Amino acid sequence: MPRQPRIEVPGGYYHVAARGNDKQAIFDDALRTEFIRTATRVARRHGWLVYAYALMSNHFHLVFQLDQGGLSEGMHALNNRFARISNARFGRENHCFGRRFWSTHLETDAHLLASVRYALWNPARAGIGEHPSDSRWTSFRAIAGLDHPSELLAHRELLEHFGSDTVRGRRAFSRYVFEGRVRCQAPWQNGDGILT
Repeated sequence: MPRQPRIEVPGGYYHVAARGNDKQAIFDDALRTEFIRTATRVARRHGWLVYAYALMSNHFHLVFQLDQGGLSEGMHALNNRFARISNARFGRENHCFGRRFWSTHLETDAHLLASVRYALWNPARAGIGEHPSDSRWTSFRAIAGLDHPSELLAHRELLEHFGSDTVRGRRAFSRYVFEGRVRCQAPWQNGDGILT
């Protein structure tokens, strides 16, 4: 049976994730740096505004806004390029990713922000630190003003959801994410289960 085409809503927000084949590791720190470089090129080419990312050992999360489209094409370019690099690093020949990337269309601003928060808490939920600020491999530190934001992030656009002033926006963003310690749960349902 052929795959159903993904619905790509121009200007729509999406949360995407992909995991290593059989949950195998796909990242080390050097590969995470390369992933961010590759994702930056793909985002530029396809007009994505990336609001959040979390790079775990065996999977990643991205939350972004499309321009006119480019979800499937962009993810194909990102995963294809990164799979070659990751496989070379780990000396593998078979599939890097287990399945097609997972995606969900985020229909409201509340859904967008809940997905950002969910992605940022990924390391802490996996026992890597106690707070999103404890991981260098999420976008939390850059958005909160603790680190210089990479070119990948649309940090100004995300902070606009929290206020027009950058300083207040960062404070409101940090407060919102911190509240997730108690109530951060998946803001969607997925028949395949949640990638955490």
